[in-house]
Amino acid sequence: MDNPVLVNESSCLPGPYENFRTIAYQDSLSFIFAIEEINRNMHILPNTSLGFDLYNVNSNQWDTLEAPFLCLTGTGIMIPNYTCRRQKNVAALLTGATWTASAHIGRLLSLYKYPQVSFGSFHTILSDRRQFSSLYQTAPKDTYLPHGIVLLMLHFSWTWVGLVIMDDHNGAEILSDLRGEMDRNHVCVDFVEIIPDNVALFNVNSITIFQIMISTANVVVLYGDNEYLSGIILNIGDFLVNWKVWVMKSQWDVNVNKEFFMLDSLHGSLIFAHHHVEFSDFRKFIQTYNPSKYPDDHYLALAWNTHFNCSLSEPDCKILGNCLPNVSLEMLPRNAWEMDMSEESYNVFNAVYAVAHSLHEMNIKQVQNYPQGIGEVNISPWELNHYLNNMHFKNAAGKTVVLDPESNLDTEYDIFNLWNFPHGLRQKRRIGTFYPNAPQGQEMFLSDHMIQWATGFIELPRSVCSESCFPGKRKSAQEGRPPCCYHCTLCPHNEISNDTDMDHCVRCPESHYANTEQNHCLQKTVTFLAYEDPLGMALTSLALSFSALTAGVLGVFVKHHHTPIVKANNQALTYILLITLTFCFLCPLLFIGQPNPATCILQQGTFAVLFTVALSTVLAKSITVVLAFRITVPGSLIRWIMISRAPNFIIPICTLIQLVLCGFWLSTSPPFVDSDAYSNHGHIIIICNKGSTIAFHSVLGYHCFMALGSYTMAYLSRNLPDTFNEAKFMSFSMLIFFSVWVTFLPVYHSIKGKLVVAMEVFSILVSSGGLLGCIFVPKCYIILFRPHRNVLHHVRSKVHSI
Repeated sequence: MDNPVLVNESSCLPGPYENFRTIAYQDSLSFIFAIEEINRNMHILPNTSLGFDLYNVNSNQWDTLEAPFLCLTGTGIMIPNYTCRRQKNVAALLTGATWTASAHIGRLLSLYKYPQVSFGSFHTILSDRRQFSSLYQTAPKDTYLPHGIVLLMLHFSWTWVGLVIMDDHNGAEILSDLRGEMDRNHVCVDFVEIIPDNVALFNVNSITIFQIMISTANVVVLYGDNEYLSGIILNIGDFLVNWKVWVMKSQWDVNVNKEFFMLDSLHGSLIFAHHHVEFSDFRKFIQTYNPSKYPDDHYLALAWNTHFNCSLSEPDCKILGNCLPNVSLEMLPRNAWEMDMSEESYNVFNAVYAVAHSLHEMNIKQVQNYPQGIGEVNISPWELNHYLNNMHFKNAAGKTVVLDPESNLDTEYDIFNLWNFPHGLRQKRRIGTFYPNAPQGQEMFLSDHMIQWATGFIELPRSVCSESCFPGKRKSAQEGRPPCCYHCTLCPHNEISNDTDMDHCVRCPESHYANTEQNHCLQKTVTFLAYEDPLGMALTSLALSFSALTAGVLGVFVKHHHTPIVKANNQALTYILLITLTFCFLCPLLFIGQPNPATCILQQGTFAVLFTVALSTVLAKSITVVLAFRITVPGSLIRWIMISRAPNFIIPICTLIQLVLCGFWLSTSPPFVDSDAYSNHGHIIIICNKGSTIAFHSVLGYHCFMALGSYTMAYLSRNLPDTFNEAKFMSFSMLIFFSVWVTFLPVYHSIKGKLVVAMEVFSILVSSGGLLGCIFVPKCYIILFRPHRNVLHHVRSKVHSI
């Protein structure tokens, strides 16, 4: 059978050596390398040699179909639907590197069902079988590339980036996917520049470059085919756009505008490229690829003439000699030639093998159909489509190659860093890997220490719209700006933020409080009005001192019980009042110290009952004095009341009423141990909650009512002619008691914490002290310091003089 022909549509441009694309030339070498390797392999297409033709497809879309027409016609004249080929069959056409060129050629080849294999970047439009029935792609999909780019941003904490996207279907898809990934991961876009898919048009568009230069984003993502990407980079170099980190989908042509690389415009760029294993045989092939072995390669001759000073015959582009000995492509400067196989060349290699394997399977099928070898078998190119559509094989690197777009799986990515050293020493280093299918948190590995950053950065570049909000502050959105642009606002009182860039502050629990920096919650100290506190010690000392003083007064009265001043004021009631006041002064001790359920109940109950007894005793004394001076008729009711000591029954009656009130209080809503976490910063104050505030105020109201009654009775007897009449003193004591507790209520409701307890204790001491001081101090003064006035004849003489 005739030798099939593979057609590569992406060779070098005719013309000066400086104008051709290095990547395209390496694609051609990869194409030739694969052809030669297959022809040497006895297991693929035995007894068949693959031939090839190389055609160039210009970037100008008007000339795109010229090369395929020449290939199909087989002559230098384009004649549609006619071929002058007599001895060779075209098995398939390999096209690239831009998707637009493949699409234009694909629409033509679909008319003839010619197999077409694209080695450029994967494009979803090219997988549409309704438009391109016989077009296949070797490049894997970039489904997870946006996720990888965003992971890179998150790794370096870049949240403010710019996007430069090609104006095509792939660009629209990648832009949508990128924006979605960025929104999910809180990365914001400063600007989006859509570049027309025409390199020449972009070369004169300086508005985009100006937008990039004035942007505050230090990171810019470039996405596009290699050829278009090269056009963008031309402008970046010409405008000297430094201090930017460029993140790209794949490498560009290293030979584009060599001069500006000296200025480090792209130094530090980060490049995502599909991972592929290097073929050692390919490097050996490049090392031995020279003009003497391939004399028909005119571009090779031009390279030897340019770099190695070889003599060149201009008419036929042949090397005449005078070359440096033992030279090879490996000796070319790194900014002019890459020895490693590029991603695009790797796809070319796989495309050639895909066609070869398909031809091999088709030959086997023909042999099975014609086992006797009767007649000559004619192979029509469209018959190859069935085999290409189902083709999958393992290449020399052990990687599975699939041409079916539905089965074309994502691959892992290598991440490269461009080291832009002086002219001739430029290189790129692999600094990480992205595994799309790895578990979350393990998708990306980076060697940060190997990265050389862009010109102008001596450390890890920052690319944020707003500087980070440190712990103690939260982010506050700026109206009309993206979420990444914000103000930093101090956290409210008792709220913290313990991490950088927190959206909300967190309130400390009741048991904790915020430190002064508001970045940490500290454990509050549990406190109460303790005996060890200065205030507690002072109140305790006062309570014990007044209690001892009252006991002393009681002792004085007991010792001088036979004297007129003691007998004249109802001796029994006096003793009851002094004993009650002694316990009233000791009552505050229940308020001091750590509260517990028992002390909380005893505080209010003891206070209520003791003061009720004291006030009812004063009321009984006041009524006794009034009634004593109203006895004018023997045998009258008032006289009977005085003789029967009926006023003394006021004490148990009033106390019983108070006990009923307290019982109702304790049965419905008794006092309980409570905590106050807000009154004193940094402290939790343990206090006794009154339970029912109505019951508490009822108790106080009852006390004040009794005090008012006692004051009224004492006031009525203030002018009675008795030397030892204590009515005036009792009225003063009730006035003090009433004033203390009326003042207590507003102060009680305006203070908090331990001061509430201290205020109640102080009120108890002052009101009790008022009773003791007003009623008993004058009497003690007479008993102890004026004993001559405490005799019966002095009383009588006083009465007679009146």
